[in-house]
Amino acid sequence: MARNEQLIRQHKIIQVLERRRYGATLEDLRDTVVDELGLGSLHVRSIRRDIEALQAAGMPIITEETQSGKVWKMSRADTGLHRLTITASELISLSMGRDLLIPLVGTQFWQGIEAFWNKVREQLPAGVWEHYERYRRTLRILGVVPKTYEKQQGVLKTINRAIQEHRRLDVEYESTGQTPRKRILEPYGLAIFQSSIYLVAVEAGVNLDADPQERLRHWKLDRFHRATALDDWFKPDEDIDLNSHLGRSVGIFSGDQPIMYRVRLNAKAARWVQEEPWHAEQQMEMCQDGSSILTVPAFHPMEVIPNVLRLGADAELLEPANARQWIAEQIAQMGARYQKSSVSRGSKRS
Repeated sequence: MARNEQLIRQHKIIQVLERRRYGATLEDLRDTVVDELGLGSLHVRSIRRDIEALQAAGMPIITEETQSGKVWKMSRADTGLHRLTITASELISLSMGRDLLIPLVGTQFWQGIEAFWNKVREQLPAGVWEHYERYRRTLRILGVVPKTYEKQQGVLKTINRAIQEHRRLDVEYESTGQTPRKRILEPYGLAIFQSSIYLVAVEAGVNLDADPQERLRHWKLDRFHRATALDDWFKPDEDIDLNSHLGRSVGIFSGDQPIMYRVRLNAKAARWVQEEPWHAEQQMEMCQDGSSILTVPAFHPMEVIPNVLRLGADAELLEPANARQWIAEQIAQMGARYQKSSVSRGSKRS
């Protein structure tokens, strides 16, 4: 039996015992493990050896005589697990969640995560922790770009306090391609998108006639030069729903109304987009020639165009016309540039 398979099987035993308050017999454990892991067969001796290995590692597994015979169960008297009221499955899930929150490194949020994580480590038996570590080595969290907000920690603390106390913020903010300038913001919440932190806020005195939900903008933490919480409070608008607002777009952009983008995909690209959706409200329409038409809402062309270009010749942006024209112009410029580069290299070789 491969080592990884043994760890997976032992973890499944832990999961079963954690949800079986009154325990389970070896045969019951064997049948459940076989069913949930999709195994062909498994002898009860293997289950017994796995339990003995878990007990040796410090897992609080005990036996108890019942009318149905001897059962194995998790003891609720273990000091570490009892005080923390955390199960083995929860601990592994917690460690995976911690990996996903790496973009918060350097912030007070990460300090809280690490403080709690250290408390967990201190209270668990060494053998139990070793078992978790072995199992976690079989899992990897990818796609989270390491990034630190240590330099913006003071700004983030100020922003967070302003959100909690409904204070207006006096900030110096640098928009892309512009010089930093002062703004007065009414903060509603924070969002993490692709390893970056954004403040969701309304700019005081701007677009007062617009719908409250449409006045929300996203301000990237990296672009704040300073932030001061004013002794000037605001009343949060009851018509603003952050969950609804953040769920309307492909990325982190915001705007008045989303625009519908239509993209033709060949069969291969359609499969990719089905496996990794661009938006929760996207729609896919099959065509007679085997291609598909993807319709997806977005507030900004850059939420859709990079995804289209990433698929190369397998995708074609159909609408809106201005975004399609922009792609055509970029492709023409890129083609000329790469053609020129090829000619230059050929001349040098000759």
